[in-house]
Amino acid sequence: MFAPNRLARAALRFKPSAFAGTFVALLMAAMIVSACGLLLATGLTASVPAQRYSGAPVVAAADQRLHYTIGSGEDRDEEYLALPDRARLDNSLVAKAASAPGAANAVADVAVPVRTVTAGRTGAGTLAHNWSSTAFTGTAPASGTAPRRGEAVTSDGAAGERITLDTPGGKREFRVSGTAGTPGSGAIWLNDADADALSGHPGKADAIAVLPRPGVTPDTLAAQVRHVLGERAQVHTGDDRAGVEDGSLDRAKEGLIGIGGSFGGVATMVAVFTAAGTVALSVGQRRREYALLRAIGATPRQIRRTIATEALLVAPLAGVLGCLPGVALASWWFGELRDKGAVPGTIDLAITPLPLLVAVAATVLTALCAGAAAARRPARIKPGQALAESATERLRPGWIRTVAGVGALAGGCGCAVLAAGETGEDAANAALGVVMLFMMAVALLGPLLARACAAVLGLPLRAAGAPGSLAAANTRTNARRLASAITPIVLAMAFSSVLVFLHTSEERAVEDQQRAGITADRVVTDPAGLPSDAVARAAATPGVSTAVGLTPTSVLVPDAGSGHTPQEASAQGVTGTGADLGKVQDLGVRSGSLAALAPGTVAVDASLAEAAHVRPGDRLPLLLPDGTRAAPRIVATYERGLGLAQLTFPQADLAPHLSAPASTTLLARATPAATAGLARLGHVTDAAGYATAQSVDREVNAWANTVMASVLGGFAAVAAVNTLVMTVFDRRGELAALRLIGTTRRQVLKMIRWEALLVVAAGVLIGSAIALATLIPMVNGLTGRGPWIPPLLYGSFAGAVLLLGLGATSLPARAALR
Repeated sequence: MFAPNRLARAALRFKPSAFAGTFVALLMAAMIVSACGLLLATGLTASVPAQRYSGAPVVAAADQRLHYTIGSGEDRDEEYLALPDRARLDNSLVAKAASAPGAANAVADVAVPVRTVTAGRTGAGTLAHNWSSTAFTGTAPASGTAPRRGEAVTSDGAAGERITLDTPGGKREFRVSGTAGTPGSGAIWLNDADADALSGHPGKADAIAVLPRPGVTPDTLAAQVRHVLGERAQVHTGDDRAGVEDGSLDRAKEGLIGIGGSFGGVATMVAVFTAAGTVALSVGQRRREYALLRAIGATPRQIRRTIATEALLVAPLAGVLGCLPGVALASWWFGELRDKGAVPGTIDLAITPLPLLVAVAATVLTALCAGAAAARRPARIKPGQALAESATERLRPGWIRTVAGVGALAGGCGCAVLAAGETGEDAANAALGVVMLFMMAVALLGPLLARACAAVLGLPLRAAGAPGSLAAANTRTNARRLASAITPIVLAMAFSSVLVFLHTSEERAVEDQQRAGITADRVVTDPAGLPSDAVARAAATPGVSTAVGLTPTSVLVPDAGSGHTPQEASAQGVTGTGADLGKVQDLGVRSGSLAALAPGTVAVDASLAEAAHVRPGDRLPLLLPDGTRAAPRIVATYERGLGLAQLTFPQADLAPHLSAPASTTLLARATPAATAGLARLGHVTDAAGYATAQSVDREVNAWANTVMASVLGGFAAVAAVNTLVMTVFDRRGELAALRLIGTTRRQVLKMIRWEALLVVAAGVLIGSAIALATLIPMVNGLTGRGPWIPPLLYGSFAGAVLLLGLGATSLPARAALR
């Protein structure tokens, strides 16, 4: 059925311009699909060789993910969510691992975040390790001896010197017992007992390295260790060990899978959807040719075969060529993620054949399906009826298309109502379906919407003289052609607006809450962590009346997400009393009191409490950063969780579950004279300066949204231009007829511009309406307020669409009129 035939080859040979728009649309679709596919493949297959654990063939570590189940019965599915911080193993498992038959030794690995203290000033941070870990790293003393209690081995200095280290357990002075490692690397080793006591999580090990007996293979040893440890630990070999020593690898893979999978799925749907519309437009523009073929005896099967062959001749080449810019887009995108720290520098983009083959296959399948759908009517109607319909556009839309479009419209309205009644992530998740359903409704009901837009927007055009009247009549009569041009403009406007204005709305809400919530006179910050005694030193500084330290982190709340999906919530640990916190940070307490904040309690953002169905006095089940289950009692709910933190804990409850428990922010009630004393602790600013600095940090996080909006909006914009150019060139006979009956060249161009203006206006209005229907419930659920749409930014979107529309019609029209 799909064998090439002479009709298809002749069409491509003698009328290549008829397929140019289709070729461009399919090429762009292949670019999007291949780029997202390469990022997804990298996230699924990324691996790096182990560095620290290269000398330990088997490494046991705690599971760094929370596993949960969604659905039930046949729809039951196992999912997981990465823990915010490292989960650790109990030291008692070291002996268990060593009892494996093939194990020669098992060594606990403990990392201690430390900072050197010189002349009262705290230096740069590094990680100190327990001396026993040198058994698998191969480090040996270059001079001196192994450390005993109160001693340390360093890569710099000399035996007998004294050094002071600021650790999670406080400041301690150590005697240097020897040197080891590469000079200048800043490496430090502590006695095992000191490392355990000062790590902040005594009795816990980051991992357990298991060394084999002679002749025991890593796989055999791994199986034995897995047997003796059971479900209390995960056993890793090969490149999997790299994920144990650097948790950022798993987070980077999860992010790449999210971009390539979640966003890639939406982008692929949009790309395929738009390309299919262009293919259908191309087939529809040649309906007169198919009518003539039917009139001279061509069978329905031959018409379908011709269109399928044309797709097979155009789509594979477009798919292959589209993969080239797709690889370039994926390389740029991946490089930007790596430069911004979202992906470790040790990972490279995996350019594998499978995503490229999938992109080409998707392109070919899209062309075949779209062509088959468009060829359905030309192939089955009677020859006489085909000739009649080829002269004028068929006014009545198909009933299947109409019913499906009405269903999509009803579904979009239902999702919008559902999202408006939800809060938090539930509202955002429900609102995601709104834009897709409305876009499907626009595509299916396009001719009806176009005719309605032409009737409403065409009224003022009649006052623009002959060109305006012609434009109104044309758009009303050729509604299908108008719908083909409107749909990609709606796509560009709707998706770009949702992605960009979601960020502007969240940014404004966060900024407002931060400016209102930080009431401290002075804010001291250090991203690497303030000294362990920073709060005490600040409180003792003349001119300081109140000092409170804050440690930002995240926790998981199992009952606050949609369905059975846990929600990750921002949290802050408070060094100081709840009453002191109220003097420097206004959380907007709605019920309860921060004065009751004590170990075993928590204050919760009101929207999170509502989602979890709890209130003051109740217990809130949650998982602390390292996955430890807890159920603190709620003492207060507040309103400014989005800009500050969704949960507020006493620092004592969080510190044992954090890899770096040091406070990064210190809020102080102080006089201007105290600034010099506070500057010894870190960077000092006021509340406004702190909010501005936080805004700059969020701008980096907003980059991903901007890129996604650019990819989707840019693709839709190119598709819109492509469609408009195709429609103008298809009207060369019509434009020539207008010139023959006396219409001037200027009048024809003005008519084209008025039509373009009508198309742009319809696309912008419908796209804006879809964006608002999505943004209002989404932003309200996330922030409790309406969306913030900067007028200048919105105007730039509409202006860009207007310029594209005018350029994509005026330039081809000028060429056609030559």
